[in-house]
This record gives sequence, structure tokens and C-alpha cells, in this order.
Amino acid sequence: MDTQADIDYDRVAEAIDYIKENFRQQPNLDDVADQIHLSPFHFQRLFTEWAGVSPKKFLQYISIEHAKRVLKDKQATLFDAAYETGLSGTGRLHDLFVKIEGMTPGEFKNGGENLTICYSYAKSPFGNVIIASTSKGICYMTFFSNESSALLALRQYFPNALLKQGIDEMQQNALRIFSYDWSKLPLIKLHIKGTDFQLKVWEMLLKIPIGHLSTYGNIAEEISNPNAARAVGTAIGSNPVAFLIPCHRVIQASGVLGGYMWGTTRKAAIIGWEAAKVSSSD
Repeated sequence: MDTQADIDYDRVAEAIDYIKENFRQQPNLDDVADQIHLSPFHFQRLFTEWAGVSPKKFLQYISIEHAKRVLKDKQATLFDAAYETGLSGTGRLHDLFVKIEGMTPGEFKNGGENLTICYSYAKSPFGNVIIASTSKGICYMTFFSNESSALLALRQYFPNALLKQGIDEMQQNALRIFSYDWSKLPLIKLHIKGTDFQLKVWEMLLKIPIGHLSTYGNIAEEISNPNAARAVGTAIGSNPVAFLIPCHRVIQASGVLGGYMWGTTRKAAIIGWEAAKVSSSD
């Protein structure tokens, strides 16, 4: 059964879709509220409670022009942008408290053979997630709409692992990222399988601060392989840990948000939500 949080997110997502599709007509508050069958007053309150800002301000955050300005203003390297952000508040960097450990070649090649993986289902501001962990860290997290399909996808990703349903301390710690002050989060450990190239790209994503954006080409340059933008895109699309590895912060150089494994509406929602968090902390 859907919770109120699920219903609220679905309504917000529907509103975001509507505004994206009708942006040229500049729909007003009444237009959008009518589209999702709420009064303007209730829609404004719902959206502001979810995002922390008004619908109008939120849409500025996910517009192409805003994305272009963010990219233009941040021509320095990701490392420079990271230091510029500082080490406190909601601007704290992912790489300060999210650490990646690659699986051994045997674990990587054998589909998780000899691994015991604990998994559970949880809520997030952007829909349901399935999260899984080994004894070393979080190995998998994705958004889902159907529990059975989500579990099947996990089994396919680790076909030879022993899967057990249950939530552990590592999962609980990781899920706090959706609701806690990031400056107070303890270290989140990831234990993931990937090629050397994929791990290098995913580690670079951790350098993108909250509220900032980068491009596929910029990531390729940062890993000293400027001609590998397409390969970078493929590696980003293979990210097994949603949100914690922030592939949603990589967009096209034109300012278009681009694709996302878990849906472009969810990508827009996360980018806008993060921008609102940074704005409210300024």
C-alpha cells in the first residue's frame, strides 16, 4: 500500500513532468495545480514541504539556463570546486564520507560467489529503494516501483551470492543521507564491483559537490582521458548505487539534464531538491 510520502512524491513528479513539457507556455501555479487535481493553495504547500522552495523557484533550478550558469561559473576543476565548497553544512562533499572499495577480481568475475548479501526495502524522498550490503559495505541501491522486479534485478546483478532479507547498521547509516545534516553523517562504505575504469569514473562522481553539476566531457578530462566522454557515459549508466554515487549530477554540456537510469523526472527532482538544500543553507 502506498504511503502518504509515496503519494506526495508521485504528485510532485507529475507536476515536474507537466512543467517540463509545457515550459514554453510558462504555466502558472493554478495551471499546474489543476493538472494534478489540487487547489493552488494545497499544491503550493505540498510542493514547498517536499522541496523546501516554491514550485517557481524549484523549476528555475532544473531549467537549462540555470544548469548553463552553474556549469559556466564552475570552470575550475572538480577538485577546485570541492575545496571551494567547504567542509561543513549541506555543502559537505560526498568524498569526505563516502568511500569506495572495489570487489576482488574473484568477487567481480564470479557474480558474488561466496558473498552473503543482506537487502531491505526503504523509503526516500524520490520513491522506494532497495538497498543491499556485504560485510564490507553497501553494494547496491536502486529506486524501484515493484518489489519483485527490484529483487530480481539484485539477483541478476549478484547471481551467485547468498541473499538474505534484513536491514543492518550500514544500510541504516547510508539511508540517513536522505534526511540528516550531511556534516554529521559517519563514513558510508561502498563495496562495489566494477572495472578499473568504472571505479575511476564513480570515484570522480564523488568529487561533485551537492548543488553543483558536471558534464561527461569534464569527467573524461578529470580522469586524464579527454576523448572518453562516451565511455564515461556508459560507466555512469552502470552505476549500481543510486544517489550515494551521484550520477544525477552529470548533465550534457548544453545544459540539458540528459538521461538517467531511474528516469529523467527523478533526475530533475533530485537536482532541484539538492539545489534547494544548498540555497536554504546559504
